[in-house]
Amino acid sequence: MSAYKLSAIEKIIIALVLVILLIGYFLFYTNLSAFVIYVEEDGTVEWLTVVGLMLGCIVSFSRFFKLLRRRNWWFLTVTFLLGLMLFFASGEEISWGQRILGIKSPEFFQKNNAQHETNIHNLIVDNVKLNKLVFSVMLSIGMAIYLLLVPILFEKSKKIKAFLNYSGVPVPRLYQVISFVALIILTSLLRHEKNAELLECGTGLLFFLIIRYPRNEPIFETNTIRA
Repeated sequence: MSAYKLSAIEKIIIALVLVILLIGYFLFYTNLSAFVIYVEEDGTVEWLTVVGLMLGCIVSFSRFFKLLRRRNWWFLTVTFLLGLMLFFASGEEISWGQRILGIKSPEFFQKNNAQHETNIHNLIVDNVKLNKLVFSVMLSIGMAIYLLLVPILFEKSKKIKAFLNYSGVPVPRLYQVISFVALIILTSLLRHEKNAELLECGTGLLFFLIIRYPRNEPIFETNTIRA
């Protein structure tokens, strides 16, 4: 099997993630106030996060309609739900445009949201912030399984490989997994409460690469035998 060659888009995204991190490091060690502005709400980093999520969303929905009546209902459902999840994540990232449009939060969110914004991930339930429990702990565990365990099982088990392909699950390539690990390490080395913004940004962009250029990319092609 010939070595996989990265497309121009893959090279651009990887380079973009690297530049985002380098700028973050430079500002962190030279001008901390500029770093805070760099990673603030509705700032450059947040909008690049939204771009990555929306690109993944567009790819997922495009595949859903392109493969409609060409794939089984489960494959299509997983593909559609993935697009829906990414759309929801991008909306949550910018609080559904609330700050941009200057919309005041309803009373419920003012009382139960840590940032008094109209989004779910910052809600506080029984003194527990959902962002920490669901979107940090549980999501981190899920991503670890997806990035580390799924690719191994895909290669080692024919049954799991068949199931993942049947379900339309994009399987990460080795370079994508390595990129994620490097991203996690590099952002964790920045000892600042806003380092998570850089991690989210890189995650959004790299996750787009996994969706668009997965290990099992042929299953998303129209000329592939129906799954």
